[in-house]
Amino acid sequence: MALFGALFLALLAGAQAEIPGCKIRITSTALELGKTWGRAGAAVGGVAPAVGAGAKGLTAASVKQEGLRFLEQELETITIPDLRGREGQFYYNISEVKVMELQLTSSELHFQPEQELMLQINNGSLGLRFRRQLLYWFFYDGGYINASAEGVSIHTALQLSRDPTGRMKVSNVSCQASVSRMHAAFGGTFKKVYEFLSMFITSGMRFLLNQQICPVLYHAGTVLLNSLLDTVPVRSAVDELVGIDYSLLKDPVASASSLDMEFRGAFFPLADSNWSLRNRAVEPQLPEEERMVYVAFSEFFFDSAMESYFQAGALKLSLVGAKVPHDLDMLLRATYFGNIVLLSPAVIDSPLKLELRVTAPPRCTIKPSGTTISVTASVTIALVPPNQPEVKLSSMTMDARLSAKMALRGKVLRTQLDLRRFRIYSNQSALESLALIPLQAPLKTMLQIGVMPMLNERTWRGVQIPLPEGIDFVREVVTNHAGFLTIGADLHFAKGLREVIEKNRPANTRNPQAPSAPPPSMAAV
Repeated sequence: MALFGALFLALLAGAQAEIPGCKIRITSTALELGKTWGRAGAAVGGVAPAVGAGAKGLTAASVKQEGLRFLEQELETITIPDLRGREGQFYYNISEVKVMELQLTSSELHFQPEQELMLQINNGSLGLRFRRQLLYWFFYDGGYINASAEGVSIHTALQLSRDPTGRMKVSNVSCQASVSRMHAAFGGTFKKVYEFLSMFITSGMRFLLNQQICPVLYHAGTVLLNSLLDTVPVRSAVDELVGIDYSLLKDPVASASSLDMEFRGAFFPLADSNWSLRNRAVEPQLPEEERMVYVAFSEFFFDSAMESYFQAGALKLSLVGAKVPHDLDMLLRATYFGNIVLLSPAVIDSPLKLELRVTAPPRCTIKPSGTTISVTASVTIALVPPNQPEVKLSSMTMDARLSAKMALRGKVLRTQLDLRRFRIYSNQSALESLALIPLQAPLKTMLQIGVMPMLNERTWRGVQIPLPEGIDFVREVVTNHAGFLTIGADLHFAKGLREVIEKNRPANTRNPQAPSAPPPSMAAV
């Protein structure tokens, strides 16, 4: 009995699970460009390649450098306390320790189930510079000296989750870091003395350095990377009428080869932000992993957009007087001449009005052969005498089918529409429908010349997909399936990570050694 109860609850939970309208998959291919970083080859303190305002337009080849540059600049923020001590009559003080250079001979970045994102660095090295001070009886020596930390090992994992607002966050950072040995090239009058004291000094510095690496990485993940994720739109306005909801429906799911994210992917009218359309569409699938990133959109994604504009009252068009094409005006007056001549002379020469009003939300159909949008609208023809009620001449129904071609430019999904099929008919009688046949061609021409450009101007502006600031899609390929479409693309850093993070992080999170940092690594000293 308990088994049947558990099965019923599982089925009930499955039935109530919300179907995503948009999915994104980041594959291991996106990480492979940053997988083998090699030697940094540039000093951190101002010599490394710029990633600020001058780093715009980075090529795909430099994607693998972004993680390394970011890590370099974060390790530069390490603050090591002054090291003071005494050995017999020797008093020493080591201060102003600064990381100057980072070299990584072996590094790996990969997805891992349950941990999400793993970074492993082995046998790296740090170049340091510090100030030395030595007092022996009445003799004093001081100056700056270079040192190196060898055998740097860092293993860190970022755990990604959905926060209460539906945004993806770095919820936890686990870290182990160690420095196996240090070397300092002492010189000057007291060189022999420093060499005698070097074991005490370098051991102390190695201990302090071990304690600082993990707090810096924890701050980088939970504060800095989260400020980058804050630039991903969750619930935002598309224009003055409609908004888009990209809330995550559940925590991201990592496998050995990819990271999958499921978004609500639903539009809504801004005038009624609580309105929602139930998703009955086919769930989009992401079967491929060859490209760096894949995005999938279901029919629901596009249906919710069109229904939101319908609810907002935007799917209507009224042409009056000179806005009606001259040839169409003459044809309509000739067609309804019998009705017009029966009117009073003051009304006969009144401006003509042609009104198109969508009567039901348009629907999108995605097939492997292409994407189509079906539209049903009423067409009303009337005369509009000045300062008098309009005089209705006729009302008919229009069925139209548009073809839609999707394109992804940067981080904006754009749509190009084309009128393929068009039919008008009367709801009154079949005889009146026959009389409307001469209007088919001119009305279709009017739609193609006058209406479609206005629609395409709006749809080509597009809607942003949930991607952080500074990262765009390039070399995209659109593939249609039954009920959904997928877009495979590569990633392109239009801005450096540092530039975006510095722009968006809160002002009160500048100190990586803040009290909220986790305990330092427990790696052996």
